[in-house]
Amino acid sequence: MNNFTTNGFVPAVFIKGRLVVEVAHSEKYCSHFKTLARFAVVYGLCTILVGCGAVSRSKKMSPANIVRNECVILLHGLGRTYHSMDSMQKKLTQEGYHTVNLDYPSRKKRIEQLAAEYIPTAIDHCNERDTAQIHFVTHSLGGIVLRMAIKQNRPEKLGRVVMLSPPNQGSEAVDDLKERWYYSWINGPAGQELSTSEDSTPNRLGAVDYPVGIIMGDRHAFFDSWLLTLFQGVNDGKVSVERAKLDGMIDFIVVHESHSFIMNSEHVQSQTIQFLSNGAFLHDNNLERDNVEQP
Repeated sequence: MNNFTTNGFVPAVFIKGRLVVEVAHSEKYCSHFKTLARFAVVYGLCTILVGCGAVSRSKKMSPANIVRNECVILLHGLGRTYHSMDSMQKKLTQEGYHTVNLDYPSRKKRIEQLAAEYIPTAIDHCNERDTAQIHFVTHSLGGIVLRMAIKQNRPEKLGRVVMLSPPNQGSEAVDDLKERWYYSWINGPAGQELSTSEDSTPNRLGAVDYPVGIIMGDRHAFFDSWLLTLFQGVNDGKVSVERAKLDGMIDFIVVHESHSFIMNSEHVQSQTIQFLSNGAFLHDNNLERDNVEQP
């Protein structure tokens, strides 16, 4: 496992490469350094979700004063670790939920394998608490992994699901990048499955018949600027707003957040709790509510 946190801006080879940086001052190696620097940027930027891969583990938290006999499983996105969901987990725990923040090797296996091998473990952790309901909060790829897991083996106590920036109909960025060697090398087999084609994994999973609320961003982080020409409509730098939608979803809102950091927004965290508690988001009167199935 990589023991560094860079949020995907620059890879370890660049951060730790003191010798490389020093050599770059020499005229002889200047061109090589520039090539390395460009690759470093690509390494950090081309992932559908920036970050580092991880082995499977989970962080469990229970509220000091139990308010709800309910458990929430958090699933991070492609290339991230469970630390990316730490802030959301803390907020949910403060609200009285038992929480399981699952870490899984998103870059190492196909979506079908990730769903079958890691989600059941998280569910078992919730069942140890004998909770009445098991909810899910997912980020990007985590939403697709969850859809696959529920299709494989639906949890008996399945409650509500909040998806943050999910590529439910694939991503145009993947359409453009999936054939490039560096994208495949960095994102692994799961990254190859997120295209917009009809036979891609997200599109083959079909509609949902359980309560799903989706929160989508309409801003991009500066390091996603190079991807914007790949989208025709409003997007968060990695996924278009329209392609986040899902047949059968209960509610859908758009917030002014970027793909990679949407889970850290206090507003998004509050809306997540609102949906888990009530089955609907609070809608801003100044924003047009999407035509989706109502709870």
